[in-house]
Amino acid sequence: MTFMNDFDWSDLDARLLQVLVAVQEAGSVTAAAHRLGLTQSAVSHSLEKLRAITSDPLFVKSGRGIAATARADALAAVAQGLLRDMERFARHGHFDPARWSTTITIAANDFQRDLLLPALAGRLRAQAPGVALRVIPSAVPRLDMLRNDDCQMVISPRPPEGSDIVQKRLFEGRYRVFFDASVRSAPQDEAQYLAARHATVVYEPRRSLELDQHLAARGLHRRFAVTATAFSALPGFLRGTDLLATVPGLLELHGFSGLASCEPPVPCPTMPMYAIWHVRHQQDEAHQWLRAQLDTVATQLREALASRHR
Repeated sequence: MTFMNDFDWSDLDARLLQVLVAVQEAGSVTAAAHRLGLTQSAVSHSLEKLRAITSDPLFVKSGRGIAATARADALAAVAQGLLRDMERFARHGHFDPARWSTTITIAANDFQRDLLLPALAGRLRAQAPGVALRVIPSAVPRLDMLRNDDCQMVISPRPPEGSDIVQKRLFEGRYRVFFDASVRSAPQDEAQYLAARHATVVYEPRRSLELDQHLAARGLHRRFAVTATAFSALPGFLRGTDLLATVPGLLELHGFSGLASCEPPVPCPTMPMYAIWHVRHQQDEAHQWLRAQLDTVATQLREALASRHR
């Protein structure tokens, strides 16, 4: 199939870019039309115009649906950035969250995702109902995630280093040892702790948690019976067993409730948590508002934990 390129870049507008992004994300003309509030024929017409502009089919049949071409995926990523720039241009000086319409992508692993982002989503629904929240895993955050605008914020204890990256500490958590009190008692000292069987989280193969790197530097090594890829998986392995899990204490507010816990009988580091973003968002009013909402959520989380231990 060939396309006659009778258009140039000046034929592009925000609506065409929105159609490209919506179809690429939804993988369906029907779903994209519903998301944009357009008819299917209007979306199809826009796609034909985009095909003529780009000289690429953009979307091809795949089974019962459609699949984006490699060029459509690349152009959609560029289009998302352009749409955000156009939005900032239009609202400069008079940002109103109630009129904000966009998709915000935040990268976070399960710990910070489950603790912070449901409450943030609730604040968005109440104050910025036009904003959709997209959450992706951060693993060990990479600079290009922020530089390429794959996400507008990362929440992680491990900020990537870069002169164009900005970070702010949200909280600093302490580790606690969780266990099933119906099966075992708390480890009383270092020897009991190290002799026990442990469950832990490893996000990347052959890369241990900073906790274990900290212990290893002191010649201390835990014995692992279970290794999972998410903190949220650990409570199921603890209940009814003699396993220990040394995890951020804040998790007792989510998922680990009902399990007993104690202070670790070994030296443990603290776990800071940061919001991280690219410097190009630093002065953006919408991004500043978003960061303020996340700050409020983090403050409420700290206060909730403090009230449990008064």
